[in-house]
Amino acid sequence: MIVDFANGLRDWIAQNLIRGCQPQAVLRELVGTGLEEPLALAMVQAVSNALLYGEAMPQGKLDLAAPPARYVPDPGRLGQASMLKAGNRDVPVLARLQRPSAALLGSVIDADECRQLIAQARPRLEASTVVDPITGLDKVADHRSSGGMFFKLMETPLVARIERRIAALTGLPIEHGEGLQILHYPTGAESTAHYDYLMPANEANTSSIARSGQRIATFIMYLNDVDAGGETTFPHAGWSVLPRRGQALFFEYGNAQGRTDPMSLHAGNKVLAGEKWIATKWIREREFIPAPVPSRSVPSA
Repeated sequence: MIVDFANGLRDWIAQNLIRGCQPQAVLRELVGTGLEEPLALAMVQAVSNALLYGEAMPQGKLDLAAPPARYVPDPGRLGQASMLKAGNRDVPVLARLQRPSAALLGSVIDADECRQLIAQARPRLEASTVVDPITGLDKVADHRSSGGMFFKLMETPLVARIERRIAALTGLPIEHGEGLQILHYPTGAESTAHYDYLMPANEANTSSIARSGQRIATFIMYLNDVDAGGETTFPHAGWSVLPRRGQALFFEYGNAQGRTDPMSLHAGNKVLAGEKWIATKWIREREFIPAPVPSRSVPSA
């Protein structure tokens, strides 16, 4: 049976689930507006499954008989070797996580490269922005109290060298990566739990996915030691990574069927003492093509 499911109502359910409301609480709110409980339950389940299992959001209609698909991870791109090669650099694998598919790597970036990245990024830091999972537009991150900036692809010799290293380690082409993002977290700053993949629930995200494919992996490099706190944590997996200068965390959340892994929900714990600097590379299915910049009309003389 197919029923109407307004996009505005769908987005309201999604927004509340993303910000941490329990599905039962959302269900009670819907029933309180007059919706029959079986229909309200189906709507909440459909949106919840879309968020959890990487399915497309319902678009105006809801098929009450359609079962949700489940995410099946592909074999990890890094393989099972304990030592990886990136040019003339040996990179040890320090730890692995099965789900989401993740690996902690050592000696990815040296101390001087870390210092240079921080120095190049510091004058360009702005309030961190993210892609809103509902609207698809960039917005100041309400879940992230940090400052950040983006380098263009291969913008400097240092950035180009690091991007070539990431490509060598992951086997994913340089051009599939978005611009390298540098984030600075002062004491007290954090990034609450979120997904890196794009939710195809709006025109902006749908257009981005059409241009470049979905985000399928994230490569985080830790640029300094943090005195206390600042761990990258995966709450569904019960796994945390301490930030250590020169190490990197690579995790994957997209498979060959085009689905995304809900186990990749992650957060940056609050920095309790000191500061935290990281460099993040989001990697797409295909060559990354940024959204076209709107043209400005030139007034006539």
